[in-house]
Amino acid sequence: MTAERPAPPASSDAPPVVSAKDAAPPEAAKIALEYLSGKVKKPAGDVLLLSVLAGAYIAFGSILYIVTSAGGGAYSGPQHLIAGASFAVGLVLVVIAGAELFTGDTMLVINRMRDTLDAATMWRFWALVYGGNLVGALLIAALFVAAGGHMPGEGAVGLSALEIAATKTGKGWVALLAGGILANMLVCLAIWVTQAARTVPGKILALLLPVAAFVAAGFEHSVANMSIIPIALLVKAFAAPEFWTGISHTAADFPTVTLGGFVRNLVVVTLGNIFGGASIGLSYWFAYLKKRDA
Repeated sequence: MTAERPAPPASSDAPPVVSAKDAAPPEAAKIALEYLSGKVKKPAGDVLLLSVLAGAYIAFGSILYIVTSAGGGAYSGPQHLIAGASFAVGLVLVVIAGAELFTGDTMLVINRMRDTLDAATMWRFWALVYGGNLVGALLIAALFVAAGGHMPGEGAVGLSALEIAATKTGKGWVALLAGGILANMLVCLAIWVTQAARTVPGKILALLLPVAAFVAAGFEHSVANMSIIPIALLVKAFAAPEFWTGISHTAADFPTVTLGGFVRNLVVVTLGNIFGGASIGLSYWFAYLKKRDA
C-alpha cells in the first residue's frame, strides 16, 4: 500500500479567494460610500460614454416593459408585475456591466453632506450624466421604431407604447412629482442593496423586486421615460397607415402624447427623482455614516 502523496503547496500566483458572504447594513453603507465617491473621479469622457450606455440599457428594459404590457386589455396586476420584472433588465445591465445612471447618482448628496464634493462639481456631473442618458435613450428608441418593433401583434406593441405614454403625459404635476419621488426611492434602494451582495446572482436578485415594485405600481422614472415617451412620439408621427388600421385607433386618440407633454413629464419627474434619491442617500448617511464623519 503506497503512502498518499501530500498536496502541493498553494501557489503564490493563485488568484485571491473572494468571500461570497453578503455585507451587513453598516458595511454595505461603507461600500456604497466608496462606490459613490469613485464616480466623480472618472474622466469626463468616460462618464459621458458610460452615461450613454446607461440610457441605452434602461431603454432596453423599457422596450421589454412595453412588449410584456401589450395586449393586456383590462387592468391586470400580475401582468404589471411581470412587466415590472422585465424592466429590471435595464438596471441589471447598468449595475453588472457598469454604467452611469442619473437616478442612482442622485445619492451623491451623501458626498455633499460629507463636504467631500462641492455643489458645482455635483451639478456638472449630474448634467453630464443626464445628457448622456438622454442621448442613449433616444438612440435606442429611434432604432426600435425604425426596426418595426412597434408592429408585432398587428400593432399591439405600438399601441402599448402609446397607451403607457398617454398615461404618463396625462398626469398632473402633483402625481408626477410624487411618482418620481417613489420611483427613485425604490431604484436607489435597489442600487443600495446590491452593494451588500458579493455575487452577480445575489446582486440581480437584490435589485429585482424593488425595480418590479416601482414599475408595476406605475411610478415615474425620468430615464425610463426618456425612451418610453419618445417611442410613442415616433410611432404617432411616423407609423404607417396599416398600423393605425390594425389597432383601430388614430393619432388623434392620444392628444397628450406630444413633445410638450414629454418635456413637462421629464422636468417634473426629474425633480421628484432627485428628492427620492436624496431621501434614501441622506437617510443611510445619517444612520450609518454620520458618526464616522464626525
